[in-house]
Amino acid sequence: MNTYFFILLISVTIASFSQILLKKSSQRTYSSVIFEYLNPYVICGYGMMFLSMFLTILAYGGMEFTNVQIVEATGYIMVLVLSYFFFHEKITKRKLVGMLLIFGGIAVYHL
Repeated sequence: MNTYFFILLISVTIASFSQILLKKSSQRTYSSVIFEYLNPYVICGYGMMFLSMFLTILAYGGMEFTNVQIVEATGYIMVLVLSYFFFHEKITKRKLVGMLLIFGGIAVYHL
């Protein structure tokens, strides 16, 4: 494994936490439309998303694209697990089948 692989993995992790922050913000009510977009959750979430995109571009510069799909797919798993812990969402059979289909598509792509 090279450094770029770990940079991409960190990028996917940051993006997953960013999605959790944005979802957390959407579950609150605000006094005005402006505060819906100018609150700490949204500002931090979009800042993290920007950092994630920057790291992804950096990582793409030094990686072979055969490994990119596998690392990017881990983001779906991270969001599923983080939603379980932060929002107490159930991990249903349907969600697990969706994960299997994602990884099945990656496996077919790599054949």
